[in-house]
Amino acid sequence: MELMSESLGVGPDVQSFCTAGGIPIAPVYGPEDWKDFDVARDLGRPGEFPYTRGIHESMYRGKLWTMRQFSGFATPEETNARYLYLLEQGQSGLSVAFDLPTLMGQDADDSASLGEVGKCGVSISSLEDMETLFRGIPLDTVTVSMTINSPAPVIWAMYLAVAEQQGVGWSSLSGTLQNDILKEYIAQKEFLYPPRPSMRLVTDVIEYAARYVPRFNPISISGYHIREAGSTAVQELAFTLRDGIEYVGWVLDRGLRVDDFAPRLSFFFNAHNDFFEEIAKYRAARKLWAYIMRDRFGARDERAMKLRFHAQTAGCSLTWQQPYNNVVRTTIQALAAVLGGAQSLHTNSLDEAYALPSEQAVTTALRTQQVLAYESGITSAPDPLGGSYYLEALTLEVEKAARRYIEQIDAMGGMIPAIEHGFPQREIADASYRYQCSIEKKERIIVGVNAFTGGGEEIELLQVDESAQSRQSEKLARLRARRDAGAVQSALDRLKRTADDGGNTMPFILDAVRAYATVGEICSAFRDVFGSYRERSVL
Repeated sequence: MELMSESLGVGPDVQSFCTAGGIPIAPVYGPEDWKDFDVARDLGRPGEFPYTRGIHESMYRGKLWTMRQFSGFATPEETNARYLYLLEQGQSGLSVAFDLPTLMGQDADDSASLGEVGKCGVSISSLEDMETLFRGIPLDTVTVSMTINSPAPVIWAMYLAVAEQQGVGWSSLSGTLQNDILKEYIAQKEFLYPPRPSMRLVTDVIEYAARYVPRFNPISISGYHIREAGSTAVQELAFTLRDGIEYVGWVLDRGLRVDDFAPRLSFFFNAHNDFFEEIAKYRAARKLWAYIMRDRFGARDERAMKLRFHAQTAGCSLTWQQPYNNVVRTTIQALAAVLGGAQSLHTNSLDEAYALPSEQAVTTALRTQQVLAYESGITSAPDPLGGSYYLEALTLEVEKAARRYIEQIDAMGGMIPAIEHGFPQREIADASYRYQCSIEKKERIIVGVNAFTGGGEEIELLQVDESAQSRQSEKLARLRARRDAGAVQSALDRLKRTADDGGNTMPFILDAVRAYATVGEICSAFRDVFGSYRERSVL
C-alpha cells in the first residue's frame, strides 16, 4: 500500500515541517525551546499586560464573542430583510457589505456602475438608501460594522443621520467603521484620492468620533485584505500593525492625546488554514501592540494598549470544487479565531466561491459559530492553549519576524513611503506566487482541488435580481427631482472649501448628507480638491 505523500507526489520535507508562512517546525517541543521565553514579559495572565493570553481576565466565560455575519446584496430593501432574518436567527451584530460602486464612491446611476450594482454587496447612493437599510433596526441596541474605506466618512455620516432620525443619541451608538485606507494601497486597491489627503479624511473621522461618538470604533485596521491578496501570516500581522502605527502618528499630529482615541482603535484579521500559526498570530498581535502603544506612544490607559479584533474566515481558502469542504475549512478557521481571542467573528458560507451567500448557506455559517460557542466547551477557560511549548515558541517566532518587517518600514520613513516605493506590494506578490507554486507542485495539498478530486456536489445559489440597477437608478432620479438642489450645491461648496483649507470635513459631510447629496456627488467634491490617484507599477 502506497504512503499518501508518495501517491500524491508530496515531498515529506516541504509542507510537513514548516508553517504555511514558512516558519520551521521542530520535530518536538519542550522546555528547552523556551530558552528565549520569559513568562512575565511574554505571557502573563489573561487580562494583564502584555495581553498575549487575551484582553479580558475571564474572556468568553464573561461574554461570548459577537457573531457578526458580513451581509449585503442588491437593494437596501432586500438587504434589510436579510438583516432582520439574521437577527431573528440569533446573530448579535450587523456587518454591512457594500457593492463595488459604493466602495468606489459612485452612484448607482453612474455609467461606470453598469453591471455591478448590488452584485458584491448592497447598493447605497444616498441617505434615503441608508434609511431603508436600517428600517426596523434600533441603532441604540444593535452594533453595526461597515466595511467601507475611501467613502467611509460619507457612509458613516449617513449612519449618524439615520440615528438622528431614530432619536438615538450618538453617545449610544456602538459599532465599527473600517476606514482603513492604507491597506487599500497595499492590497485591495479601492482607493480614490492620493495617500496623504486620504489619511487626512481618516484622521477627520477618528477625531470626530473621539469628540462626539465615543463608543464607536472609527477605524478597523485590516490585515484581512492583505492576507486575501496572498500575504503570509507574518506579513499580514506586520503590515497591519505598521498601518496602525501610521494612523496613531497622524492623529497625534492633529493634537489629540493617545489615551483619548486609542481605546477605540480596532483591528480586523484573517483566519486562515494553518491552525496553530493563526492562533500564534493573534497572540503575537496583542503582545506587539501592547508594547508599541506603551513604549512607542506613551499610552497609560490600559484600554489604549489592548488590541481588540474582529476575525473573518479566509475567503481565499474557499473552493468552488467540492463546496461542502468549505464548511470544514470554515469551522477549523473559526476555532482558531476563538482560541486566539477574537472579540467578534464572521464565518464564511460554503457557497461564496460561487456567489453571495444563500439564506440556507449563511444560516449554516452562523450555526457553526453557535455550535462552537454552546457545544464545544472551548469557552470554559481563557487561552486554553497558553503554555503549550509549541504554541509559545511559535508565537515568539511570529513576533520576531513581524518586528523585522516593522523595523524595515520604519527605516523607509513610514508606511506611506513604503507604499509609494512598492515594498509591501512586492512582498505580498512574491508570497502569493510562492503559495500558488506550492499548490501546483502538490507541495501543498488542497482537498478537492489538487488531490482527492473525485465526486461533485450541486448547491443552490443566491441569484441577485438584475433589476437592482434600474430600481436604484429610478429611486435616485425621484430623489434628485424632489430634494432642494440649491441646498445640496451650497453644502457641497462649503465641503470643498473646508477640504481645501484644512478643517475637519465631518460636519460639512453631515450637512451634505442631510441635504440628500449622494455618495457620488460628495466623493466628486473631494476629487475636485484632492485629485485622483494612479498607482505606480510594482516590478
